[in-house]
Amino acid sequence: MSRELRLRIVSGIVLAIVVLAATWYGGVAFRALSALIALLIYSEWSTITRLPSQDFRGNALGWLAIASIAANILFGSEDYAIPLLGGFTITAMLFAGLRKSGTWWLPGGVFYAGLSGISLAAIRADDAVGLVAMLFVFAVVWATDILAYFVGRALKGPKLAPRISPGKTWSGAIGGTVSGVAAGTAVAFAHFPGTGLWIVFVAFLLSVSSQIGDLFESFIKRRFGVKDSGKIIPGHGGVMDRVDGLVFACFAAFLLAVWHSMLNNGILTSVGAFLLGLGL
Repeated sequence: MSRELRLRIVSGIVLAIVVLAATWYGGVAFRALSALIALLIYSEWSTITRLPSQDFRGNALGWLAIASIAANILFGSEDYAIPLLGGFTITAMLFAGLRKSGTWWLPGGVFYAGLSGISLAAIRADDAVGLVAMLFVFAVVWATDILAYFVGRALKGPKLAPRISPGKTWSGAIGGTVSGVAAGTAVAFAHFPGTGLWIVFVAFLLSVSSQIGDLFESFIKRRFGVKDSGKIIPGHGGVMDRVDGLVFACFAAFLLAVWHSMLNNGILTSVGAFLLGLGL
């Protein structure tokens, strides 16, 4: 086993322990983790897209937006997170559009990083249902990621998106999706046996979303000629490299819950309960 592989395995285990511990404790611990992820994602995003050199003042506004959202995640209520995100994103868009040196990567970074923290915190929330819902999302995303890699290497076949990520294949994508649905369904059924086919649909949606998130980050890195989003995680690269699929799955879960609430009473009471099909 090479030194690099050992480093990758050890840092991966440590990272998993930290994330799962914060998930188990919930409350301030998980909200702090969500806020930190939002800040780190924006830091890496702005570095990759060269925002400081392209639009220094705009990037400062972006940092103000993300810092406000992170503070709201940690100390505020999820009820205020959506208008904060929307307001700061619109402000960033206007600022970027009015300045000749403005770039649309600025509002994109605010939206991507901000929604990452908000959706993670909203899914976990502070109750037992939120814990199961978060573990369900982890199971889907991690099983999808791991099995897509091994199935793709074993079966090979046609490329999924050769211009974006040459290593990914359709066999890996399908294998990862099947594995993600199976793992997520098993976690949900172990705690709530009556969830029915709804959980299969949600697991499928999250698995596909996580793979889209992986491709999206690959597109950004290829667009700017970057190998890794950062160097903060030994052997793995940056935070975006590790959470690209997870945050897209959380986006899908959170936005689906918001859309469902808008069609009904307009009040989003529990993202976790919605994901697990409780009370639908």
